[in-house]
Amino acid sequence: MAPDPVQKVIMDEQAMRRALTRIAHEIVERNKGLENVALVGIRRRGVPLARRLAAKLREVEGREVPIGLLDITLYRDDLTTRAEQPEVHRTEIPFKLPGTIVVLIDDVIYTGRTVRAALDAIIDVGRPAAIQLAVLIDRGHRELPIRPDFVGKNVPTSRKEVVHVRVNEFDGVEEVVIEELSG
Repeated sequence: MAPDPVQKVIMDEQAMRRALTRIAHEIVERNKGLENVALVGIRRRGVPLARRLAAKLREVEGREVPIGLLDITLYRDDLTTRAEQPEVHRTEIPFKLPGTIVVLIDDVIYTGRTVRAALDAIIDVGRPAAIQLAVLIDRGHRELPIRPDFVGKNVPTSRKEVVHVRVNEFDGVEEVVIEELSG
Protein backbone atom coordinates (compact mmCIF):
# COMPACT_ATOMS: atom_id res chain seq x y z
CA MET A 1 0.00 0.00 0.00
CA ALA A 2 1.39 3.41 -1.00
CA PRO A 3 1.70 6.01 1.74
CA ASP A 4 -0.68 8.97 1.68
CA PRO A 5 0.73 11.90 -0.28
CA VAL A 6 2.12 14.72 1.82
CA GLN A 7 0.15 17.94 1.43
CA LYS A 8 1.20 21.36 2.62
CA VAL A 9 -1.18 24.32 2.78
CA ILE A 10 0.50 27.26 1.03
CA MET A 11 -2.50 29.63 1.09
CA ASP A 12 -5.46 29.66 3.43
CA GLU A 13 -8.78 31.44 2.83
CA GLN A 14 -7.47 34.75 4.15
CA ALA A 15 -4.33 34.62 1.98
CA MET A 16 -6.45 33.81 -1.09
CA ARG A 17 -8.73 36.78 -0.33
CA ARG A 18 -5.72 39.11 0.07
CA ALA A 19 -4.19 37.90 -3.20
CA LEU A 20 -7.45 38.52 -5.10
CA THR A 21 -7.74 41.99 -3.53
CA ARG A 22 -4.21 42.81 -4.71
CA ILE A 23 -4.93 41.46 -8.21
CA ALA A 24 -8.10 43.59 -8.36
CA HIS A 25 -6.11 46.74 -7.54
CA GLU A 26 -3.46 45.81 -10.12
CA ILE A 27 -6.13 45.32 -12.82
CA VAL A 28 -7.59 48.76 -12.07
CA GLU A 29 -4.15 50.38 -12.06
CA ARG A 30 -2.92 48.71 -15.24
CA ASN A 31 -6.09 49.53 -17.18
CA LYS A 32 -6.53 53.02 -15.66
CA GLY A 33 -9.95 52.01 -14.35
CA LEU A 34 -12.43 49.43 -15.53
CA GLU A 35 -13.72 51.01 -18.73
CA ASN A 36 -14.15 48.20 -21.29
CA VAL A 37 -12.72 45.57 -18.91
CA ALA A 38 -14.40 42.15 -18.62
CA LEU A 39 -13.39 38.99 -16.77
CA VAL A 40 -13.50 35.51 -18.28
CA GLY A 41 -13.04 32.55 -15.95
CA ILE A 42 -11.56 29.38 -17.39
CA ARG A 43 -13.77 26.47 -16.33
CA ARG A 44 -13.53 25.00 -13.60
CA ARG A 45 -11.85 26.86 -10.79
CA GLY A 46 -11.21 29.99 -12.81
CA VAL A 47 -14.95 30.68 -12.77
CA PRO A 48 -15.44 31.11 -9.00
CA LEU A 49 -12.17 33.05 -8.87
CA ALA A 50 -13.48 35.37 -11.62
CA ARG A 51 -16.69 35.91 -9.62
CA ARG A 52 -14.70 36.75 -6.49
CA LEU A 53 -12.48 39.10 -8.48
CA ALA A 54 -15.55 40.84 -9.93
CA ALA A 55 -16.86 41.36 -6.38
CA LYS A 56 -13.48 42.82 -5.34
CA LEU A 57 -13.49 45.15 -8.36
CA ARG A 58 -17.01 46.27 -7.41
CA GLU A 59 -15.72 47.06 -3.88
CA VAL A 60 -12.68 48.92 -5.21
CA GLU A 61 -14.25 50.86 -8.07
CA GLY A 62 -17.98 50.75 -7.35
CA ARG A 63 -18.91 49.35 -10.73
CA GLU A 64 -19.93 46.02 -12.17
CA VAL A 65 -17.56 44.19 -14.46
CA PRO A 66 -19.02 41.69 -16.96
CA ILE A 67 -18.09 38.06 -16.36
CA GLY A 68 -17.82 35.29 -18.94
CA LEU A 69 -17.23 31.55 -18.57
CA LEU A 70 -14.90 29.75 -20.95
CA ASP A 71 -14.79 26.03 -21.65
CA ILE A 72 -11.52 25.00 -23.32
CA THR A 73 -12.12 21.25 -23.45
CA LEU A 74 -12.15 20.94 -27.23
CA TYR A 75 -9.16 23.28 -27.58
CA ARG A 76 -6.80 21.20 -25.44
CA ASP A 77 -3.75 19.81 -27.23
CA ASP A 78 -3.87 16.64 -25.11
CA LEU A 79 -7.48 15.74 -25.93
CA THR A 80 -6.54 12.63 -27.92
CA THR A 81 -4.18 11.33 -25.21
CA ARG A 82 -6.77 11.43 -22.41
CA ALA A 83 -8.34 8.09 -21.53
CA GLU A 84 -11.65 9.46 -20.31
CA GLN A 85 -14.39 10.94 -22.47
CA PRO A 86 -14.13 14.73 -22.24
CA GLU A 87 -17.00 16.55 -20.57
CA VAL A 88 -17.83 19.66 -22.57
CA HIS A 89 -19.54 22.62 -20.92
CA ARG A 90 -20.92 25.81 -22.40
CA THR A 91 -18.86 28.88 -23.04
CA GLU A 92 -20.82 31.94 -21.98
CA ILE A 93 -19.54 35.34 -23.10
CA PRO A 94 -22.47 37.73 -22.43
CA PHE A 95 -20.73 40.81 -23.84
CA LYS A 96 -19.22 41.90 -27.14
CA LEU A 97 -15.50 41.17 -27.42
CA PRO A 98 -14.43 43.88 -29.92
CA GLY A 99 -13.18 46.87 -27.94
CA THR A 100 -13.11 44.89 -24.68
CA ILE A 101 -10.06 44.20 -22.55
CA VAL A 102 -10.53 40.59 -21.47
CA VAL A 103 -8.83 39.44 -18.29
CA LEU A 104 -8.62 35.64 -18.40
CA ILE A 105 -8.79 34.12 -14.91
CA ASP A 106 -7.33 30.73 -13.99
CA ASP A 107 -6.34 29.08 -10.75
CA VAL A 108 -2.85 27.76 -11.59
CA ILE A 109 -0.49 28.35 -14.48
CA TYR A 110 2.00 25.58 -15.12
CA THR A 111 3.07 24.69 -18.67
CA GLY A 112 0.97 27.41 -20.35
CA ARG A 113 -1.01 24.93 -22.45
CA THR A 114 -4.34 25.68 -20.76
CA VAL A 115 -3.85 29.38 -21.44
CA ARG A 116 -2.95 28.67 -25.08
CA ALA A 117 -6.20 26.73 -25.42
CA ALA A 118 -8.11 29.58 -23.75
CA LEU A 119 -6.61 32.12 -26.15
CA ASP A 120 -7.74 30.00 -29.12
CA ALA A 121 -11.24 29.64 -27.63
CA ILE A 122 -11.58 33.40 -27.00
CA ILE A 123 -10.42 34.31 -30.50
CA ASP A 124 -13.00 31.89 -31.96
CA VAL A 125 -15.72 33.88 -30.17
CA GLY A 126 -14.41 37.30 -31.23
CA ARG A 127 -11.42 39.62 -31.27
CA PRO A 128 -11.01 41.59 -28.03
CA ALA A 129 -8.97 44.79 -27.84
CA ALA A 130 -6.51 43.00 -25.54
CA ILE A 131 -6.24 39.83 -23.46
CA GLN A 132 -4.58 39.86 -20.05
CA LEU A 133 -4.02 36.89 -17.76
CA ALA A 134 -4.62 36.68 -14.00
CA VAL A 135 -3.76 33.55 -12.03
CA LEU A 136 -3.91 32.78 -8.36
CA ILE A 137 -0.78 30.57 -8.49
CA ASP A 138 2.20 30.62 -10.87
CA ARG A 139 4.16 27.42 -10.32
CA GLY A 140 6.66 27.80 -13.15
CA HIS A 141 7.78 25.14 -15.65
CA ARG A 142 6.40 26.89 -18.75
CA GLU A 143 6.52 24.97 -22.02
CA LEU A 144 5.10 27.86 -24.04
CA PRO A 145 6.09 31.55 -24.05
CA ILE A 146 3.14 32.64 -21.91
CA ARG A 147 3.43 34.87 -18.85
CA PRO A 148 0.61 36.04 -16.56
CA ASP A 149 0.01 39.77 -16.12
CA PHE A 150 -1.34 39.38 -12.59
CA VAL A 151 -0.21 36.71 -10.09
CA GLY A 152 -1.53 36.02 -6.61
CA LYS A 153 1.52 33.99 -5.54
CA ASN A 154 4.59 32.58 -7.24
CA VAL A 155 5.25 29.06 -5.96
CA PRO A 156 8.45 27.41 -7.19
CA THR A 157 7.68 23.71 -7.57
CA SER A 158 9.28 20.55 -8.83
CA ARG A 159 7.63 18.50 -11.54
CA LYS A 160 6.98 15.88 -8.86
CA GLU A 161 4.60 18.26 -7.10
CA VAL A 162 0.99 19.18 -7.80
CA VAL A 163 -0.73 22.39 -6.75
CA HIS A 164 -4.41 22.14 -5.86
CA VAL A 165 -6.57 25.25 -5.56
CA ARG A 166 -9.62 24.33 -3.52
CA VAL A 167 -12.71 26.52 -3.54
CA ASN A 168 -15.97 26.20 -1.60
CA GLU A 169 -18.05 25.72 -4.76
CA PHE A 170 -16.30 22.47 -5.68
CA ASP A 171 -14.33 21.39 -2.62
CA GLY A 172 -16.10 22.80 0.42
CA VAL A 173 -12.93 24.54 1.56
CA GLU A 174 -10.85 27.58 0.55
CA GLU A 175 -7.14 26.81 0.35
CA VAL A 176 -4.19 26.13 -1.89
CA VAL A 177 -2.14 23.02 -1.18
CA ILE A 178 0.99 21.58 -2.69
CA GLU A 179 1.27 17.80 -2.84
CA GLU A 180 4.31 15.63 -3.47
CA LEU A 181 3.61 12.90 -6.03
CA SER A 182 4.95 9.50 -5.12
CA GLY A 183 7.19 7.65 -7.52
